[in-house]
Amino acid sequence: MNDNVLEKLKVLAESAKYDVSCSSSGTVRKNKAGGLGNTVGGMGICHSFTEDGRCVSLLKIMLTNFCIYDCAYCINRRTNDIRRATFTVQELVELTIEFYRRNYIEGLFLSSGVINNPDYTMERMVRVVKDLRTVYRFNGYIHMKSIPGASQELISEAGLYADRMSVNLEIPTEAKLKLLAPEKDHRSVYKPMRYIQIGMQQSIEDRRKFRSAPRFVPAGQSTQMIVGATNEKDKDILRVSSILYQQTQMRRVYYSGFIPVNSYDNRLPALKQAPLVRENRLYQADWLMRFYQYRADEIVDDAYPDLDLEIDPKLAWALRHPEAFPIDINKADYAMILRVPGIGVKSAQFIVMSRRHGRINASQLKKIGVVMKKAQYFITCNELPMYTVNEATPEYVRKILTEPKKKKIDDKQLSILFPD
Repeated sequence: MNDNVLEKLKVLAESAKYDVSCSSSGTVRKNKAGGLGNTVGGMGICHSFTEDGRCVSLLKIMLTNFCIYDCAYCINRRTNDIRRATFTVQELVELTIEFYRRNYIEGLFLSSGVINNPDYTMERMVRVVKDLRTVYRFNGYIHMKSIPGASQELISEAGLYADRMSVNLEIPTEAKLKLLAPEKDHRSVYKPMRYIQIGMQQSIEDRRKFRSAPRFVPAGQSTQMIVGATNEKDKDILRVSSILYQQTQMRRVYYSGFIPVNSYDNRLPALKQAPLVRENRLYQADWLMRFYQYRADEIVDDAYPDLDLEIDPKLAWALRHPEAFPIDINKADYAMILRVPGIGVKSAQFIVMSRRHGRINASQLKKIGVVMKKAQYFITCNELPMYTVNEATPEYVRKILTEPKKKKIDDKQLSILFPD
């Protein structure tokens, strides 16, 4: 690697770190004779996680950090005085291959600023992933960002080589996006999302007829929203996420706590650090929508427009609806068991399966993996006392579950505090 490429790598890897939507889950492709890499390789540097929990390494890089846009929240905005660099297509392809051969990475996450126009940038990104697949026969995981406003032809070609594609929504509402990024609009983001969805649907139909038909974006598409740069409520954010999951076959929505990189811009809030707790609660709420059969308007509504930062959204819903509890763990349906705090998807499935062979008691629930500290207030079974959320009151249950644990002092610590 020559000094010029190394210098570009330092600049463009630093510029890429603010994009969090890089999960390498959802695709399986083994290496072939004469090929290079695979998506199911061994453990690597902890950059991303697959659906089965493995940690994989990705080269997270930008093609360029030059950009024609002047978005208030972006470090790479046009008016910022920062170091700029641009890889050639060949430089980036060779860099990826050399990193893989040295076992530094298992895949590529490619994004870019926009130079000249969206199609000009997208065309060069497509050439990178195409050369990796066709010239170097690289079978590793590739996540490629789609440039808002790019043509359907380029997106359709990119989808044949990338495992996952993503288009960042950035700001949840159009009005706030126009405030912070006047040159952008949501239409330019939703159009490529739709193109990707069309390609995925067509690929499914083709593969039903011809098993050898090429796969299109097999790991699906994702997007990212910035949390805290504008004053939207959590209700607004989750409503948008819910629509994306329902209408665009979105695989994952990422929530990125706003990092104040351009503190001089008075359109941005004066935050000292990213709202990480809020970000975490949004991920938990998102999980409820995707796997626990909750609707967005059940988690947050007009009465409770923001998520509770002190407790997780599942517990918050249960405490707001004590009338739904307690449930008999041996009789309740699967959907209701999923709503019990302390019971996850796998535990709920195991409960439904196990009770076919006999009644379940408290000790069995613990073995299954139920967090009894939470669940005991919302369920009944043979061995559990009838001291539920209704008898204890939601306020008391909340207090018990949120009070800090008292540290136990062992004999050694006592001897130090109170020597003879």
